[in-house]
Amino acid sequence: MAIATDNVDREMVEKPRRWNIQFIRQFMMTFGILYSVFDYLTFGVLLLLLHATVIQFRTGWFLESVSASIIVLVIRTRKPFFRSKPGKYLLMATLLVVVVTIVFPFTPLAEPLGFQAIPGTILVAIGIIVVFHIIAAEMTKRSFYKRVNF
Repeated sequence: MAIATDNVDREMVEKPRRWNIQFIRQFMMTFGILYSVFDYLTFGVLLLLLHATVIQFRTGWFLESVSASIIVLVIRTRKPFFRSKPGKYLLMATLLVVVVTIVFPFTPLAEPLGFQAIPGTILVAIGIIVVFHIIAAEMTKRSFYKRVNF
């Protein structure tokens, strides 16, 4: 719902644009593959590097997947994400989701839903993966818009 209230960069509304299915397909493929790479990276780090238990793996992957919702703030604009001001509701909703997601495994609701508080090493690893995902999304976005005209 908050996406509908987002601000749009001025240059995107200066002239009318038509929906371009080819552009949408390329965008989805590019960023879908990038997201999958970070899912596999998370799997590898949790299983092969940190030897997470099943419940730690589930919790860690949940944290990484939901925290990566920050990527919405990156791909919503052609500009560098820190130079384009998102709508206040989108920003608040995204940050709220990230904070609740990080806190959730440390609440009484975690266990009945199959999660648990995870060690600091896993939490730090997930944080590093999310930061690299943001950087990779920004770099991919720059490359994408150089290749694809919209």
